[in-house]
Amino acid sequence: MDAAELQQRIDAFSRWHYRFEFDGGITTPIDDNVEVNRHEQRKRYFFDALLKVGGGTLEGMRVLDLGCNAGFWSLQAIEAGAEYVCGLDGREMHVEQARLVFEAKGIDPARYSFEQANIFTHEFSERFDVVLCLGLMYHIAKPVELFEIFARVAAELVVIDTSVSFAPSSYFEISRDRNMDDPRNAVDYEIVLVPTRGALIDLAAEFGYKTVPLAHNMTDYTGMSDYRIRRRLAFVCARTRSLDMLEREPAPPLTPWWKVLLNPARRGWQQPAG
Repeated sequence: MDAAELQQRIDAFSRWHYRFEFDGGITTPIDDNVEVNRHEQRKRYFFDALLKVGGGTLEGMRVLDLGCNAGFWSLQAIEAGAEYVCGLDGREMHVEQARLVFEAKGIDPARYSFEQANIFTHEFSERFDVVLCLGLMYHIAKPVELFEIFARVAAELVVIDTSVSFAPSSYFEISRDRNMDDPRNAVDYEIVLVPTRGALIDLAAEFGYKTVPLAHNMTDYTGMSDYRIRRRLAFVCARTRSLDMLEREPAPPLTPWWKVLLNPARRGWQQPAG
């Protein structure tokens, strides 16, 4: 497609969550430019960790991107050498955006597919080496079923980037996605379950995964208040591959539940999108 057609198709969408750059200086518009730094920092935080486990590449791997949005992380996987990427998202707008991005980038259509689907009712019949679960887990009410999906597709590696509860020990905190019309929020239930760090590690172990909570390596926390206060962490899970090369985020000190409730960082706190 020519530049004029691409610009027209980009402008047809009401909003973009990620900035994509195309030939001719064309970019997707986003509401807040601090998001550019946010996603650059997230890439070096957990995506670079995934590449480190993969020996610097995803060459030959099949990648499943759950809650793929406009395909930003799917594109990172393709550019890192992935053989094939399948992206699923609950909103048709995001699927259409992802298809446009990959078409405009000239990616071979045989290397990707994007589909609108509720991941908990979708029939997974293919196997994948890697599952990306980025900005999704704290928007769902079925964390056990989520790990069943990882097992069903026989994933060797899983990357999870999620909000975590400040509650002590291994718990899931009930929260709410109050505006389900917001394309960044849940698509099925307003009630969602936010894991503590320990709960995620315990749940992963139940399904045969060893897990490393990644140490923060951000160089600029602009637009990343949730990461700064350690309300959000990324985890790399593996069945057989070594994770010894990854730096682990130190465990926080145990805090009595009543102090957790009084924590000003928790009270009134809202999760930044994505």
